Amino acid sequence: MKIVSIVGARPQFVKAAVVSRALRLLHTEILVHTGQHYDTQMSDVFFEELEIPTPHYNLAVGSGPHGAQTGAMLAGIEEALQKEQPDWVVVYGDTNSTLAGALAAAKLHFPIVHVESGLRSFNRRMPEEINRIVTDAIADVLLCPSRTALENLKSEGRTTGVHLMADLMAEALAFAVARGQRPSRLLAERGLPSADYLLATVHRAENTDQPDRLRSILSALGRIGSPVVLPLHPRTRQAIETFHIHVADSIKLVEPVSYFEMVALSGAAMMILTDSGGLQKEAYWLGVPCITLRDETEWIETVETGWNKVTGADAERIVTAVRQFRTPAARPALYQEGGRAADIVNLLEIASTREVAT
Repeated sequence: MKIVSIVGARPQFVKAAVVSRALRLLHTEILVHTGQHYDTQMSDVFFEELEIPTPHYNLAVGSGPHGAQTGAMLAGIEEALQKEQPDWVVVYGDTNSTLAGALAAAKLHFPIVHVESGLRSFNRRMPEEINRIVTDAIADVLLCPSRTALENLKSEGRTTGVHLMADLMAEALAFAVARGQRPSRLLAERGLPSADYLLATVHRAENTDQPDRLRSILSALGRIGSPVVLPLHPRTRQAIETFHIHVADSIKLVEPVSYFEMVALSGAAMMILTDSGGLQKEAYWLGVPCITLRDETEWIETVETGWNKVTGADAERIVTAVRQFRTPAARPALYQEGGRAADIVNLLEIASTREVAT
């Protein structure tokens, strides 16, 4: 088979690394990098650490308004697909790269695989939610990481081509834990607290583009009473500067970290506070309590087990949740822990054989 994989952002690099290793054992993979995340710490280091091959195409789209960014991606991906003529196009997650890849493939009649399908926040003000819904509507094979995602698609009337598939991020996490750094060394190198710290990430537009929400979150982080390590997404840094938001001394701002570094920091933290989707799951797998700095989460199973509390951006709710958190005694397996990229490859091989037969 010949597969074109579309990536563009950090979470996609992590998932694609796992699939690429399995795909390239027997098949041809053409990697298209849209350049949605493009600097060294947001892109290059992930390719190096995760041993992802150099992309065949780098569209270098960069940042910008949603329409302009998606349109530029669409044009570049379309050109690559017309040249490569793949058997499958694989897209990941919920970014503008996901949407552009799916739209380009659909218009050229190439079958689409959507990895991490069926997730819903039920908040259509989120760009990611629109990207998910549209991609799921036009994909041919939908790979769901949870039964909740499977039920979401069923409620929307989508049952054909839908598969429950172990979450690839568990496989990626195991790879990172095995290859990653010792937390103590990383903390010392960065001049960070050696123990009893909390780890935070804030990058979603719903928090960074609304000064009141970002100000409230940073206020809460400063009131917790323990050091908070905050790797700063470029969007967040710009928002702090633009809105002149005060950052308490107890919040240790650092540049974006690599995937291996993030896993090390996460595993050694007392608690994680985040608006990231993937980090909520990683916190659960690592056995670290999590506070979600959004008004909803796609990963409701982590909330139901008591390992994740959703607070939104309200400072009082955040501080209270941190101080009153009680770590559950049990941590049941979620998302078919231990994802298998090989299962995806097998599924595509079977589907390709059936297409040829018909």
